[in-house]
Amino acid sequence: MASTWWQQVGETIISEFSDLPDAEQATRVMIRLTLAALLGGLLGIEREQKGKAAGVRTHMLVAMGSAMFVLVSQQAGMITADLSRVIQGVTAGIGFLGAGTIIKGHFKGLSDEEQVKGLTTAAGIWLTAAIGMAAGMGREATAVLSALLALGILALVPRLVRIFEKPEPLLTDGNKPEGKP
Repeated sequence: MASTWWQQVGETIISEFSDLPDAEQATRVMIRLTLAALLGGLLGIEREQKGKAAGVRTHMLVAMGSAMFVLVSQQAGMITADLSRVIQGVTAGIGFLGAGTIIKGHFKGLSDEEQVKGLTTAAGIWLTAAIGMAAGMGREATAVLSALLALGILALVPRLVRIFEKPEPLLTDGNKPEGKP
């Protein structure tokens, strides 16, 4: 009787871990989740280097979590058309997470006007989730290309903006107008 009970426990444990029935499936899941985490980490490194609150770990977790939602849905047999509901849910949820990074107010050392901070970080978290979903769905090339384009935007666009900004006018004594840092 005791061996039958332990056999049932053993068989139950084995069946609970049967979502990866062979090396091919295990490799596929590992590649997709690892790629999502790595691409999210690349975006997070860039954000962390800029001193932003959402850094490497946040971006890695967002990308991997997003990948998990679509990957598990696929494993459960959800058809591609029905995955749109999962994608909509993840997108809305990440929108709330991103909203938490946006701050509106007066900031020390800046102008007296109200300013909004964190929009780029929020957009980055949103894009990181999309990259994670692409990786989770097996669209690895699309995920990599998107991450590279995002890195290009985050690195190059601020430089281009500085090039095209108009220089502040100087007063006749060589100082900037009052109220300008």
